[in-house]
Amino acid sequence: MSAWTHRHVLDLAAFSLDDYATVLELAQRFRAMPTSGARKLPALQGRLVTTLFFEPSTRTRSSFELAARRLSADVVSFTPGSSSLSKGESLLDTVRTYVAMGAELLVVRHRATAVPQQLAEALDAAGERVAVLNGGDGLHSHPSQGLLDLFTLARHFEPEAPGPQALQGRRIVIVGDVLHSRVARSNLWALTACGAEVVLCGPPTLVPDAFADFVAAPPPGQRHDPVPRRGRVQVQRDLDAALQGADAVMTLRLQQERMQQNLLSSLEGYHQRYGLSHTRLQRGGRPLPVLHPGPVNRGVEMTGGLLDDPAVALVDEQVRNGIPVRMALLYLLAAGGTQSILNPSSSRP
Repeated sequence: MSAWTHRHVLDLAAFSLDDYATVLELAQRFRAMPTSGARKLPALQGRLVTTLFFEPSTRTRSSFELAARRLSADVVSFTPGSSSLSKGESLLDTVRTYVAMGAELLVVRHRATAVPQQLAEALDAAGERVAVLNGGDGLHSHPSQGLLDLFTLARHFEPEAPGPQALQGRRIVIVGDVLHSRVARSNLWALTACGAEVVLCGPPTLVPDAFADFVAAPPPGQRHDPVPRRGRVQVQRDLDAALQGADAVMTLRLQQERMQQNLLSSLEGYHQRYGLSHTRLQRGGRPLPVLHPGPVNRGVEMTGGLLDDPAVALVDEQVRNGIPVRMALLYLLAAGGTQSILNPSSSRP
């Protein structure tokens, strides 16, 4: 297992191929742990993990908190509505309060772009030894979702060895509202790093042509791309054509406010052109696994029958995989990534 060098996890654009391999290897080990009973790993015993979610979340927040507890960490959850933010306290001062209480790892989710990064920079400047993990920020990034999607696909293609090599040369279609999706952006960095060809599909209002160059250069503020050779990204308007030769397809949640912004004419028309169904997938000539970050709008992004078909839909598998992937991230940030953690004597409470 390669040494872990990241102080924070803010954006997958900064991940090398070794970083992906390290996370997937750890996640595979954690995935094999028993999920029932009192058995836990003591890896983060005595450590305090704080989840600060400034926008609603079901899957991400619960998954992080379960992951922390399975590593024996103490967990404190922040709720904006009952906090001193309502009395005028700044976001940074709120975070400093939790740091003063002993928080060593902060999971931050915010509707504004770059908030987790700004908090990480402020805490670093103050000399605080606190790690920040981005739980989703604005339209920018959702690293843990990108990693769990990667892990889900890798396990599907190579169940016994779900490493980055499982994605090499694969054709992955992402369909839907890419423009407003931090999940799609994180998946673009992760999938292309592992050598996949990514096909983005949707109407021009939701999938601008410029996305074909999304991974052509590192984001502002990052000096270089740690992945020397990435997979290709292309934009396709015809979903049936995009699915030809595909190995997997991910559909994204369509937010109904897009209709009010005149980005769509109707949900019915969208489903006819870009919705997934058994019939549409069969046109591709072979069964395709389907992913969705959730929550799913039945009858819009995909039919209810497809969503409820465990032989095709990997949505529940994504949720399951979120816990071991987030355990891996929390462990790597809080405990270091090179020590042995899963020997029999270390897995008892």
